[in-house]
Amino acid sequence: MSDSYRVAVVTGATSGIGKAIVPMLRARGLTVYAVGRSREALEELADRSGAIPIQADVRNTASIVEALADVEVDILVNNAGILSSRAKFHQIEPADIDAMIDTNLKAPMHLTRAILPGMVERQRGHLIYIGSSGGRAPYPNMGAYGPSKAGISLFCDNLRCDLLGSSVRVSEIVPGRVQTELYRTSIPDGQAAALLYDEYRSIQPEHVARIINDVIDLPVYVDVARVEVFPTDQATGGGTMVKFPQK
Repeated sequence: MSDSYRVAVVTGATSGIGKAIVPMLRARGLTVYAVGRSREALEELADRSGAIPIQADVRNTASIVEALADVEVDILVNNAGILSSRAKFHQIEPADIDAMIDTNLKAPMHLTRAILPGMVERQRGHLIYIGSSGGRAPYPNMGAYGPSKAGISLFCDNLRCDLLGSSVRVSEIVPGRVQTELYRTSIPDGQAAALLYDEYRSIQPEHVARIINDVIDLPVYVDVARVEVFPTDQATGGGTMVKFPQK
């Protein structure tokens, strides 16, 4: 890691992967600004880790930028994301399409646009994005979520082209099934754990945080462009065969 890295920002910091990333960065000695929507969860995280809380919806870029006024951000971890629906695409509510595109794709792009000029000017920085295997391969019932994450993946590739010679690194972390609260709104009646995690060996948020720690730890002239990580028991892709005609 560049010895000049001092400050990090983590979105979606109050649960799942983000909640694991914050203490990892604090343990590295960085000042960490933790962005989340829940005031209570942010206060608890701040008390436990020493992070500086920013209560904001990640889609409200202006409020986050205002809170970071005069702060020189060295590491930006775009982690916040939602999966608001697992319906077939012709059954998805239009509002759910907007929510996933706005949160998973547009919000990280806008926050990057706000913070990146300072990194380029200082000739240092590391942009980290939490992608998804759903953005690299098709899965059923992911007709909006998958494209939102695929957009992030291509965005990372484009950024690397634009940032050549700037010493700003861009890393995409692409996990398979991680045991988080991502599915809490898309699987009704609290059945997410029973359907996805019980009797499965899933990746834990701390495992993703450990990978990010290693990615950051490399010399500034080494950029890990993309890391795909899956449970040993999971293969990528959604190849499912159904009978026809369906009854």
